Amino acid sequence: MIHPTAVIDASARIGNNVRIGPFCLIGANVEIGDDTVLESHVVIKGPSKIGKANHFYQFSSIGEDCQDKKYKGEPTELVIGDNNVFRENCTVHRGTVQDQGVTRIGSNNLFMNNTHVAHDCVIGDHVIFASGAQAAGHVHVGDWVILGGMSGIHQFCHIGAHSFIGGGSIVVKDVPPYLMAHGSHAVPAGLNVEGLKRRGFSADAILEVRRAYKEVYRKGLTVQEALDALADKAAEFAEVKLFTDFIASSSRGIIR
Repeated sequence: MIHPTAVIDASARIGNNVRIGPFCLIGANVEIGDDTVLESHVVIKGPSKIGKANHFYQFSSIGEDCQDKKYKGEPTELVIGDNNVFRENCTVHRGTVQDQGVTRIGSNNLFMNNTHVAHDCVIGDHVIFASGAQAAGHVHVGDWVILGGMSGIHQFCHIGAHSFIGGGSIVVKDVPPYLMAHGSHAVPAGLNVEGLKRRGFSADAILEVRRAYKEVYRKGLTVQEALDALADKAAEFAEVKLFTDFIASSSRGIIR
């Protein structure tokens, strides 16, 4: 299961049924879970902890030192969950001590070719980075987000769950849950209703999310006025609460 040309550090911990292809490099302090596959020429450096059944395609670089000029070689970490796919030329960097010291990626995500996850990012579950999508340092991406091809997320931005970023977009502010956004710089383009239907949101929940969107984006209210108007619905519907809590906690401000 391990090609003879692969180079594996003695401190690396390799799980059961792991396949490591030709010319792969596994560095010190790397842990790879069961049933994971590395095609040829994959580089994984540590400290990195990788879960089960992940699939790394050729020329992906995982757990490398970050590109932040403040980084001085501190032993920061990368943590990856289960069942992720990293396609060709995907790059994922470890964290920095200026943040939590760790880059985190959840489970069941797809990172297409030439995608990038920078230092200190936090990526949820069931996320898709389409070809060429890039997340700068300290970016947080919620569950079920889709980043269109060649999209770019500015450092420290947060992308709310179930949102959809159009191809080629540049995001410089936070994107609340459920939104579609596109453009450079990205602006709201309605709600990701089809995505919500596919994920089993009830008709009532989708209706209340639509009404919440209108309060924030269609009535000319300030953000605080809109949040005040939505307080009762947020207490009644968890889907609305996710929307309002995200907006209330935004430090960069939301796209408008």
